[in-house]
Amino acid sequence: MADEVNNILVVGPSWVGDMVMAQSLFQSLKRQHPQANIDVIAPAWSLPVLARMPEVRRGLALAVGHGEGGLKKRWALGRSLRGQYDWAIVLPRSLKAALVPFFARVPVRTGFLGEMRYGLINDVRVFDKTVLDQTVKRFVALGQPRGADVTTLELSHPSLTVDGTGALRAMQRLELKADKPIVGFMPGAEYGPAKQWPAQHFADLAKSVVQLGGQVWTFGSAKDRSVGEEIDQLSGGVTTNLCGETSLEEVVDLMGQLDMAVSNDSGLMHVAAATGCYVQAIYGSSSPLFTPPLTDRREIHWLQIDCSPCFARTCQFGHYNCLKQISPSRVLDSMSL
Repeated sequence: MADEVNNILVVGPSWVGDMVMAQSLFQSLKRQHPQANIDVIAPAWSLPVLARMPEVRRGLALAVGHGEGGLKKRWALGRSLRGQYDWAIVLPRSLKAALVPFFARVPVRTGFLGEMRYGLINDVRVFDKTVLDQTVKRFVALGQPRGADVTTLELSHPSLTVDGTGALRAMQRLELKADKPIVGFMPGAEYGPAKQWPAQHFADLAKSVVQLGGQVWTFGSAKDRSVGEEIDQLSGGVTTNLCGETSLEEVVDLMGQLDMAVSNDSGLMHVAAATGCYVQAIYGSSSPLFTPPLTDRREIHWLQIDCSPCFARTCQFGHYNCLKQISPSRVLDSMSL
């Protein structure tokens, strides 16, 4: 890759947490090429997150559903981008992810080899998972000069821009007040129940938070509405369930107002960390060694029992002890309100 790079096209990941972690790559690219413009191809839902990353000039929506090939749509987007970029970096390792830069005729297309991508990727990088043992390292490594030592990567923490005025508007709309310390709960996990701390544990923690003079806001998508309601019922109605009630922009702004976040290993955990909030991160089937919250303001709760991490969506033994045995009192003892 030549030193003079003016326009970079990045094919971004499809998950919230991964998109947040990708900001570490964008920050690295800006340090190396301060004059370069960075555009990111991404699902439409993630554009509000990209808009809060000052390193990114613009997000380009790819209107293709999860699991959809979308060949014609990818060709159309690629064709519309021809002649605009010096360099493309493809973060996902699928064949279809490499199509748009190829159709756009970007001269240098960097990525790991992945699924039969010969020709689509013409700057193939070595993927050694013993060295690149974290998702963020894999992203940042692709932005280094070819042949660079990737064993000593400079990994900066994601930092999303929080709009205080936007937070105030959201609080007024949702009738929220900041008159007490605010603890945010993120009880969902798109991956599956093996990442979800029990609703009863969240509820018991909520009761303790309120007894100590705090308040609890529960964040999540419409899919998480039911678990938010369950937590509220089990806690005796002491929480405010915001699941499905907020846009992604509002989530970023509201998380910027939190004093503490308690979260499963999920996309919203990474959002909370990137807003500067102190994160209590709960790990069950997954590992904080692979996808940690990228912040110094964190406490990791991970028991490392014999069967963990298994990286399964559901517990093969049916007991979910890796999560159940993380007690609410343990998390509470790590919190300061």
